[in-house]
Amino acid sequence: MEFNKIEALLGKYFEGETSIAEENELKNYFSSPNTAPHLEQYKPLFGYFAEAKNENFEKVIPLISKKKKTAWLLAAASIAVLLGAGTYAYFNADKEKVNNELGTYENPKEAFEATQKALAMLSNNVNAGVEGMQYIQVYEVTKDKVFLD
Repeated sequence: MEFNKIEALLGKYFEGETSIAEENELKNYFSSPNTAPHLEQYKPLFGYFAEAKNENFEKVIPLISKKKKTAWLLAAASIAVLLGAGTYAYFNADKEKVNNELGTYENPKEAFEATQKALAMLSNNVNAGVEGMQYIQVYEVTKDKVFLD
């Protein structure tokens, strides 16, 4: 009858449904010498726990002072923060000056002249792009003549 109980506990154990007391009962059963022959295959599984209790880690671990590493790390982090803040301030100082120069005009005549100047520059750039497109059109016509479909 005890074999049936142990087999039922094994089934629960492999399903992950056993309590701590039931697992201790399985450990005790498999550590005893009177284990059923058909359950001998599970003996190493539960015998591992008894062996693991006796294991000790005996290697000496040298203690390394972390203060030196921490000091260097803090110094490197401080330098990185200072460089980042300095770079940000250097590049954004020019942007503030440019943003102050660009803006609204007090005199409508000055605003009109500035707008005409900007539109003329835009027109010149658009015209240069259109001239480039003419070369592409000539290329397309020549390509169609050479490579007949």
